[in-house]
Amino acid sequence: MGLLDPLTAVVVSFCLLGLMLYKRVNLGITLNATAILLALLALDWWSIPSIAYTTVDPSQSDGLLAISVILATFGIMWLSQLYKETGEITKLSESLSKLVKNPKIVLSVLPAIIGFLPVAGGALMSAPIVDSEAEKLKLKPEKKTYVNLWFRHTIFPVYPLSQVLIMTAALTGTTLFAIILLQIPTVIVMVVAGYWIGFWKVSTFRNGEKTKATDKASSEIKNFLLAFSPILATIIVAVSINLLGYRFSQQGFDVLIATFVGLAVLIVISRLNVKMLATPLKGFGIYGVTLAVYGAFLLRNVMKAAGISEIFKPLVMNGSMDIIVLLTVIPAVLGFLTGSPSGAIAIGVSILTGIITSFSPKTAALLYISAYLGYVIAPTHLCFTFTADYFKTPLGKVYKYVIPSFIATFATALLVYFMPFSF
Repeated sequence: MGLLDPLTAVVVSFCLLGLMLYKRVNLGITLNATAILLALLALDWWSIPSIAYTTVDPSQSDGLLAISVILATFGIMWLSQLYKETGEITKLSESLSKLVKNPKIVLSVLPAIIGFLPVAGGALMSAPIVDSEAEKLKLKPEKKTYVNLWFRHTIFPVYPLSQVLIMTAALTGTTLFAIILLQIPTVIVMVVAGYWIGFWKVSTFRNGEKTKATDKASSEIKNFLLAFSPILATIIVAVSINLLGYRFSQQGFDVLIATFVGLAVLIVISRLNVKMLATPLKGFGIYGVTLAVYGAFLLRNVMKAAGISEIFKPLVMNGSMDIIVLLTVIPAVLGFLTGSPSGAIAIGVSILTGIITSFSPKTAALLYISAYLGYVIAPTHLCFTFTADYFKTPLGKVYKYVIPSFIATFATALLVYFMPFSF
């Protein structure tokens, strides 16, 4: 028996979670520390090592899935860091800005391309380019902040290499690409809302310079495709494997294999030597994110063993709380308060597992987008705070653009959820 009842144990554990997030402790350490404290308070101590091992037990389907997702996350972070180290991401953005002469299009696409690198505070990477292009349109600092923040995050709900998306599919037992297909309409509205709100009554400036030579444009297209090829190869392989069979994808092998194919392509096009290849492995960042994935699975298993979800089940059974409220409010609030979509998903799924006996792609998609949008607009979101600081604008001025965008996108997600179709 544990030291405390489940409700008290989860309150104490989540207080630690909040404190560690507030202190900016690495998410991997935070999630694992929260799971361990909860286990110490709510479970028989002798069962803790067993739960820790079962989480990654390769002889069980859930354990094998966890291992696949953990290794895939490691590969994705390695790929992302190498993209930055080799300068391929810079070549990608520069070639696009030379090919596209309309600043509005560049401002819409470039932050999203930089978004292919899922790093904390990554919006700072696109901020200088956004600043340069936005000056042509005479955008105010708060509009620059909004455009950089919003368009950077349009790609993740449909990006197969998003760790949070992969984690959501794994924790809910649904297929990654089913969630992605459901979120395409939401992303379309997200982009349209961003474009309309960001460039409302802004006159279009077009570069007066004409292309000097066709071969120059052709060269830039080649540069773009070459720099984009590792990401493109990863997506193509992941989709192809997914089409081969549901079982293979259900175990997480599609993204795992695809990630290392993309890594191999990057090594070839960049002609990486062993020293450069090992550079990202010297820092803690790549391991911290990987550890966070294990922590998410461990927290889910600990909360399941402690019967935490049973606390909320009576509220749904007696009709005092609708399941839609739980699927939206809980993850959105968690995403907003923690500034971490991974943490919000890990906790949200752990709470809802006992209430929702079997997650469908629709419920998984709604859970994901709720947590994600809550995180995007959170003042604790590093991209938000870093971008506002870069453009020297208060967050309050940016919220007048962010809130309408949030409402339009969230309303679309709800509409998709209630549509009479399924995968």
